[in-house]
Amino acid sequence: MACTAIAPGMTPAERSRYVIEHLPPGLFRVPEGEDGAIAWRIASEPFRLAPATLAKIEALGTDLVAFYRALNALYTRSARGTVPPFLADYLDRGKPESIVKLARQNRFRADIPQVIRPDLILTDGGFVASELDSVPGGMGFVGAMAHTYCELGLDTIGDNDGMPHAFTAMAAATTQKERPFTAIVVSEESSDYRGELTWLAERIRTLDLGDVHVCAPQDIIFTEEALFLRRAEGQEDRIDLLYRNFELFDLLNIPKQELMLYAARHNRVKMTPPPKAQFEEKSAFALLHHPLLEALWRKELTDDVFARLKNLFPQTWILDPRPLPPQAAIIGLTANDLPVQEWSQLETLGKGERDYVVKPSGFSELAWGSRGVRIANDLTREDWKAALVDGLAAFERTPHILQRFHKGRRVKVEYFDPAGDGMRTMDGRVRLTPYFFVTGESVRVGGILATVAPADKRLIHGMSDAIMAPCAIAEDGA
Repeated sequence: MACTAIAPGMTPAERSRYVIEHLPPGLFRVPEGEDGAIAWRIASEPFRLAPATLAKIEALGTDLVAFYRALNALYTRSARGTVPPFLADYLDRGKPESIVKLARQNRFRADIPQVIRPDLILTDGGFVASELDSVPGGMGFVGAMAHTYCELGLDTIGDNDGMPHAFTAMAAATTQKERPFTAIVVSEESSDYRGELTWLAERIRTLDLGDVHVCAPQDIIFTEEALFLRRAEGQEDRIDLLYRNFELFDLLNIPKQELMLYAARHNRVKMTPPPKAQFEEKSAFALLHHPLLEALWRKELTDDVFARLKNLFPQTWILDPRPLPPQAAIIGLTANDLPVQEWSQLETLGKGERDYVVKPSGFSELAWGSRGVRIANDLTREDWKAALVDGLAAFERTPHILQRFHKGRRVKVEYFDPAGDGMRTMDGRVRLTPYFFVTGESVRVGGILATVAPADKRLIHGMSDAIMAPCAIAEDGA
């Protein structure tokens, strides 16, 4: 549906002020004392993507679904011992037995995440996916942004209500019901996302697309027959789909989690993403690049998909402290023109040689929201050494990865400067985060968020200096 401007003829500064004044409050937490403020820079229009760029992004959806299905199959076979056992060992490492057993439940055997969000860095050579999130935040945030820009007559990718439509299509496909009752369960740990998900649920109901509600775990009522949601007015509704907006590392802190999982195991309710921690591990990138597994990946994915994913996912290694025999080396990794046999060889690299990132693989409060990321060439030699030593020391409880760092190409984007009441241009680097929704055998894009950080920042995330905007299609786009 094309957007029609409420007040046509606005200047860029006037459009920016409109977004600031009309964007729904509370989408994300803002600094204390700034209630209702927007903690990022506002552009006067969506970030423009060229048609060819959009086509490449849309084509990623089916490849990422294929990746999750292949990872799921190889993990299951590795756990049974029919393919190399180190694959399951790496993905299970650091997790309590209860989480490992959950991942191997027959009830969830074929299940994969139904909402997938890669973090795509736009480089001079194309896209690099620095992350792949199976429990993504931002659906409501992007949806609200797209809706607000639509009021200015500015179309966005996925349509002005692409997120509500895509989410409800996913829910219907997952439950095989035309209008399922969906509960989005948000934990205390994930409370930063409650505001934007509440907007998404309310928008879905306003459009009469479905019956979707956001709740806390405490609001869930368990019976032997089903799960119910008790609303504030006392009404209880049977839940068809439970959308899990909490990470599995926090599972033991979630009230009623055992009851929710019991209901899902016994098919009393559908749950997505499935409670399978292997989908939350960044070490899966390292396993895709592992040469001993290549034939297995090719068989699961096909040669073409495997080749595309190897180009998409940066080269990655698991920081495993176990010693190698003298004749062995870490494949693909060199330091000072020598094969790396010990991680300590990397400590002597100069800043210009350290195009790496160290970060927790998963199953940790530091493994999301850029909290545990350390960019090597931003660190002093002492801090770089500490990042390696700390990552290796955490192997048994929270495995870390070493990943090639790819610098984004520069883009120029206008943003509104409230202090000067006018527009300024920022030289930045962009991260694109498309939201893919699995609807049966097809995949659709609900929207794409662009986050543009200043060019001197290595890490691109939703900082106060970053421009955040939905994406639109334009012939002169990036």
